[in-house]
Amino acid sequence: MNKKGIILITFLIFLVLHQDFWNWDNASLVFGFIPVGLFYHACYSFVAAAFWAIVIKVAWPTALEEWAEGAADPLEGGHE
Repeated sequence: MNKKGIILITFLIFLVLHQDFWNWDNASLVFGFIPVGLFYHACYSFVAAAFWAIVIKVAWPTALEEWAEGAADPLEGGHE
């Protein structure tokens, strides 16, 4: 499986996990004051941010970016 497939499957897993229907009726408190649903979404946000940081690091189209930066000034002709 390639990087694109792994990223897509992980994204779909995150999509399902975001719904957290299993916490809707849970009135428990984490650390005695944070509702479990809020704590879950705080943790989810940190993990999702880490996931997208990894995606940017691994799947960023550097060749396309280099091409775009080289073609930014048509008077230069793409040479530096």
